[in-house]
Amino acid sequence: MPKRAIMTDQAAPPGGPYSHAVVAGDTIYLAGAVPARPDGTRVTGSFADQAHAAFRNLAACAAAAGASLDDAVRVGVYLRDFGDFAELNEIYKQYIKGDNLPVRTTLPVALEDFDIEIDAILYVG
Repeated sequence: MPKRAIMTDQAAPPGGPYSHAVVAGDTIYLAGAVPARPDGTRVTGSFADQAHAAFRNLAACAAAAGASLDDAVRVGVYLRDFGDFAELNEIYKQYIKGDNLPVRTTLPVALEDFDIEIDAILYVG
């Protein structure tokens, strides 16, 4: 099965040598999206500001691969402060909707420059 790397100028540029997304058959793997603008500048401010920016980047990468966050089968959320968990859930529901929700893992991690990072796996079969 061939794979195809996806890059978009509609999301923050990757912070290293990796693609925004990889399409492999009916599955799309989205790299971790962080709170930054498409020009690479960081979104600072409240957790909500950062979370919305990260979700917008994730959605832009999904769109560049020909899909949407509605196609998510797995979402990973990484938080600097697990105290933001309840607020995350409220924001999450604005981007990940429907009756057939994906599985999700949420972990506290040592993020240095931002409060949240989000990745996902999409299925478009």
